[in-house]
Amino acid sequence: MTELSDREAELVSAHEQERPARQLGGALRLGVWIVGGLLSAYSLVVVFRPVEALQHRMTFLAVALPLVFLCYRSGMSSLVRRRLRREPAPTPEAGGEDDPLAGVSRAVAHPKGTRSAERPTVADWLLAAAALAVLVYPLFDMEGIRVRGSGSALTDLDIVAGLVLTVLLLEAVRRTVGWSLTIICILFLIYAYYGAYLPIDWTIGHRGFDLGQIVSQLYTGTEGFFGVPMQVAASYIILFTIYGAVLDYSGASRFFIDLSFAAFRKSRAAPGRTVTTAGFLLGTVSGSGVATTVSLGSVAWPVLRRAGYPREPAGGILAAGGIGAILSPPTLGAAAFIIAEYIQVSYLEVLLYATIPTLLYYLGIFLAIEIDSRRFGTHAVPVDAPKAGRLLLRFGYHFSSLILIIVLMALDRSAFQAVVIATAVAFALSFLDPRHRMTPKHVGQALAKGTLEVLPVTAVCAAAGIIVGAITLTGLGQSLADIIVDMGAGSLVLTTALSAIAVMVLGLAVPVTASFIIAAVIIGPAMFKLGVTKPEAYMFIFYYAVLSEVSPPTALSSVAAAAITGGNTYKTMMMTWRYTLPAFLVPFAFVLTPNGQALLGQGPIGTVLLMTAVSAVAVAALAMATGGLSGPAERVLAAVAAVLLLFLEPVPIVAGLAVLAVAAAVHLVRRRRRDPA
Repeated sequence: MTELSDREAELVSAHEQERPARQLGGALRLGVWIVGGLLSAYSLVVVFRPVEALQHRMTFLAVALPLVFLCYRSGMSSLVRRRLRREPAPTPEAGGEDDPLAGVSRAVAHPKGTRSAERPTVADWLLAAAALAVLVYPLFDMEGIRVRGSGSALTDLDIVAGLVLTVLLLEAVRRTVGWSLTIICILFLIYAYYGAYLPIDWTIGHRGFDLGQIVSQLYTGTEGFFGVPMQVAASYIILFTIYGAVLDYSGASRFFIDLSFAAFRKSRAAPGRTVTTAGFLLGTVSGSGVATTVSLGSVAWPVLRRAGYPREPAGGILAAGGIGAILSPPTLGAAAFIIAEYIQVSYLEVLLYATIPTLLYYLGIFLAIEIDSRRFGTHAVPVDAPKAGRLLLRFGYHFSSLILIIVLMALDRSAFQAVVIATAVAFALSFLDPRHRMTPKHVGQALAKGTLEVLPVTAVCAAAGIIVGAITLTGLGQSLADIIVDMGAGSLVLTTALSAIAVMVLGLAVPVTASFIIAAVIIGPAMFKLGVTKPEAYMFIFYYAVLSEVSPPTALSSVAAAAITGGNTYKTMMMTWRYTLPAFLVPFAFVLTPNGQALLGQGPIGTVLLMTAVSAVAVAALAMATGGLSGPAERVLAAVAAVLLLFLEPVPIVAGLAVLAVAAAVHLVRRRRRDPA
């Protein structure tokens, strides 16, 4: 099993949008393990013995929310002390109470390291008790609270419990992901309550709602705290997190890295390809762009350095490979599960949507790596790893559970059942490797890790219910959709460009899951109004929400990669942007062009294959345009060709191919003049 060192854990925590967790110790750590393991076990059982939706979501949150307050610091005490003493905040290297950990699973499930254990404060215990109380309270009278909520006849106790839960969720989000999402949620609450005071001629004005109506919307049904995002956290995400934990403990992470290094040995582009492939495989275990970047970088950066890669390009490769973990089937990111619920299709269908864009994404990276290997004069690096064939024969069984998920969903099994069965298979196969067999201790740790890693996402999904609930209650979604369309002058091109910018800006402040949810309920309707289908609109929003992690000025994955390589942060961001450029442009193709749906696997197979081939040529043109081997003229021509090809219509395709041919001809002529021999 792979465990991050203290330094690597610090990097993940410093550059991940999730906040650092406590390192618990002693009986409390054991207690958290047990509770987390029991919640994971409950989630597995519910797959085969379903519980009513609202009851299941309330029960899940009733366990998860108290754990948030016990496992995550408030951050207030150290802040007050620093202000009183007028001391600067400690850096990760300096230590102190804010010395960060990689995440709650590493702080609790993997308690190795030099930091001393921490204990929750009295206030933390009181908040945990309050969270348990306000979530258990409605479970004793489910039918009654539904009736009172639907009839706007809530009791004073109902309203108080709903308001307390609202405050607790805001605090949980602040602890786990910071102030940005917390402030956004507060603004939506203020808007719902005070909307009647807005000028009557404002599009976003409404009649206003009292506390009872707001609590009824958020607390008593599936339109608020316990809506689709919460359903996704309590089903898809927890199950896939448990699966990833079992893979991790069974040795899959080590196998994926070894296989990647063994697969590319002799080519001068091999080190870069190895890192990218390892990032893709590790994403099935991690599911986090920053975590994958850091865990991969600790192994891969020395190899890239020996191969001759400068610091910034190496950081760009690490970040691009890490972010691919969220973009790639079969796991994707948390937002992909929400897409399945919003569109009401199977998760397998969403995987099919993502397949061709993923292939184009990695094609772009591999081509850019090939160009850079020539540009920087890199060379193959001998690595002490077994041969790929031998690794596959001995440990190739780690792929079987991944394949099984796809096969079972293709056989009409639900995604929930498929991942649980795959988890059981991964558990059974672990006994083929004596070093990584799933002993009772490892089973308990994997179950605990499954719950503890999902705590920040659970807090985000529950709090996102405030935003979704306020938008649904006030009708704000349609009003903002009208404003967005008007800003774009009714043009799909302008509206799409504005939407991309809005999603990326939103992603700079809040985690990927939250930015997707907010954009889906605000920007989605604007795109629907202009004729974009739901799969196209939601996949467009999904890609731009994910790409915010490699978008300047924050680019969290790039910053983490720069911290590993010691490169210039801004230059690393720009190198990452170059490697990931196809992922920024391809989504425009499946929104703006009639044949764009083929890139989501929709339409006749012939059209899908043809449009995929054309898009692959466009990606190659982009690699030529952004690479450093061509002159200015051919790079401009290649960029024009790429844009024309991505229109995916006959006339632009022919024109794009012609322009690309001219660019290639110019390049060949310049090369012959430079190297006459």
